[in-house]
Amino acid sequence: VQLQASGGGLVQTGGSLKLSCAASGSIFSINVMGWYRQAPGKQRELVAAITNGGNTNYANSVKGRFTISRDNAKNTVYLEMNGLKPEDTAVYYCNFPLDSNYDLAWGSWGQGTQVTVSS
Repeated sequence: VQLQASGGGLVQTGGSLKLSCAASGSIFSINVMGWYRQAPGKQRELVAAITNGGNTNYANSVKGRFTISRDNAKNTVYLEMNGLKPEDTAVYYCNFPLDSNYDLAWGSWGQGTQVTVSS
């Protein structure tokens, strides 16, 4: 299953964006879906993850501002981002987190989508 992230852009501090991750095949049987990001000069990090049962996990830095959701019927995962800050600037990727360690993912990374937050 290939993943394509989209929806990034340039926004001002405090603004909002909604990212989409479209899968080329069914995600119904995939337990965990996740969003990651990589800022310039930094390691890629997990932003949010969601299980098929709807359990969510967020990085401390985005709790209360970002919301992850999934629509298995549309084979799509979303990341709604509110209250954006300049430190949220990064390339955002979707992938399949390992059940044992969400910081690691087993799918291909793809190109991601650029989010830039201006101050």
